Amino acid sequence: MRVVDGVHRLRAAELRGDKKIRIRFFDGSKADAFVLAVGSNITHGLPLSMADRKSAAARIIVSHPQWSDRMIASVSGISAGTVAEIRRRTSAQEVDGGSRIGQDGRVRPINSAAGRELASRLITANPGLSLRQIARAAGISPETARDVRNRMSRGEDPLPKSRGAAKATAGRAAEAALDRATAGAAAAAVVPMAERLAAVHRLTSDPALRFNETGRRLLRLLNVNMLKPEEWQEIIANVPPHCSSIVASLARECAGMWDEIAVRVDLQLA
Repeated sequence: MRVVDGVHRLRAAELRGDKKIRIRFFDGSKADAFVLAVGSNITHGLPLSMADRKSAAARIIVSHPQWSDRMIASVSGISAGTVAEIRRRTSAQEVDGGSRIGQDGRVRPINSAAGRELASRLITANPGLSLRQIARAAGISPETARDVRNRMSRGEDPLPKSRGAAKATAGRAAEAALDRATAGAAAAAVVPMAERLAAVHRLTSDPALRFNETGRRLLRLLNVNMLKPEEWQEIIANVPPHCSSIVASLARECAGMWDEIAVRVDLQLA
């Protein structure tokens, strides 16, 4: 029941002798309540001083380290560059995975070097992937994926020269991720059906997957793909000729999506 925004309005209502005042409840953590209070107080009423805004930004950096500099800047009313400088001076630990959440809600890597390297390897291994597929698998934006593809077509390095210092580390990370994905795909191709069914059965018994909707959705998808070779052959044989091209195209899209999932899951283990 703490007032997040409108302390002065509440006090004025009390002094007038009002018995009621219109309010809006906010249900969340103290850290999120503080963010709401700061965001509200930079848009109306007596503006916060620059010192107050910087102090608020420093506190938000600690409580929400996963937010991007621009995201925090939009809340605290200062520039993204100032937020970056404050972040460098704080002792807040870096976000796990080296990524941050932007104003649009998307997660982007702090350093896209590893993503660019992985994208270049994906393009080399499968030139038919779309920019959106490459972007999703490598954890970069479609525009960055386009830039990587254009650089490769011109025979240039996928990393801009200014990022060359991080190339070696990024290359090793991308190499490891791609190797895991390739090895995983190769292993899946030779795993007997009985072992695959047993693996899915073990996953079905895992409470971490069974007791949440996302996990159950994953299990349903995996079960759908556990058909025997003869069952797949029967399906293929009964595809109407006039639907063949559409079915083939959709099958390739689905296969590409599963490839992306495999790469991104492998990246989480990096």
